[in-house]
Amino acid sequence: MSWSERDGTLAKLRTFKSGNPNVGRLRILLNGPVGAGKSSFINSINNIFQERVTILAEADASGGDSFTKEYKTHLIENPNMPGSTYSFAFNDVMGLEGDQGVCTSDIINAMKGHVREGYKFNHISALSQDDSRWYNNSPSLQDQVHCLLTVVDANKIAIMNNETFKKLREIRLAASDLGIPHMVVVTKVDELCPLVKEDLKRVYKCKLLKEKMEQFSAKVGIPVSFILPVKNYHDEINLQNDVDELLLESTESNSQLCRRLREASDSQKSTVSVNVHIFSISRFIRAF
Repeated sequence: MSWSERDGTLAKLRTFKSGNPNVGRLRILLNGPVGAGKSSFINSINNIFQERVTILAEADASGGDSFTKEYKTHLIENPNMPGSTYSFAFNDVMGLEGDQGVCTSDIINAMKGHVREGYKFNHISALSQDDSRWYNNSPSLQDQVHCLLTVVDANKIAIMNNETFKKLREIRLAASDLGIPHMVVVTKVDELCPLVKEDLKRVYKCKLLKEKMEQFSAKVGIPVSFILPVKNYHDEINLQNDVDELLLESTESNSQLCRRLREASDSQKSTVSVNVHIFSISRFIRAF
């Protein structure tokens, strides 16, 4: 990987368009275990575009129960054009906590566009079709999710329980059925490997990280080539190019993958699926 593409990748994302006139904004849905860094990922991306440290999505540093309780769209503002936003947005959901986390049916309904903004998640009962206030019976293409991004803590993969893996697998299969591309970002890679903590550029040389990614791949059924390492901003007060490089690569890769799929008609879905897989491998595969 080249570590000098930050500005070029950022420029691509600033001018990104979905490629479909019916999709004004690409909607990226984040899911994953509690404390994996979903909200921090959104904040980190926003930091880069605002060119300063920000808080767009509230995050919790304790790592306890899920901090995100309601369905909310996070827009990335264009600082050069006050009042305007970029052509992609992030939706965060309640974390997966075994039998105490978000109901998988809520995430699947969100992907279909049935969940309205502001819906409060409940681990005991999922959103019902009879709930006219929060259930959107006639979602538009804009309401639907166009990309699924799973966020997982590199340090927690080995101790994740089977129920969480089962939920992640169920969500992945549902996304596949809906034709929604799925990628994974592995966070806190600097905490996993001392060498990476010293120099983030060594992230693709960390054998332990490779093992964790392979383990997650086997459990959830997603190819390793669809899994990217990142480091979220946490306690930094200034932006760092190496951190930005990984974050922007994951976002740009996700956006391009989604656009390629959404540009295709339903009749071409099988061909597109193959092309998307080839595209992903050529862009994401790494030499460890």
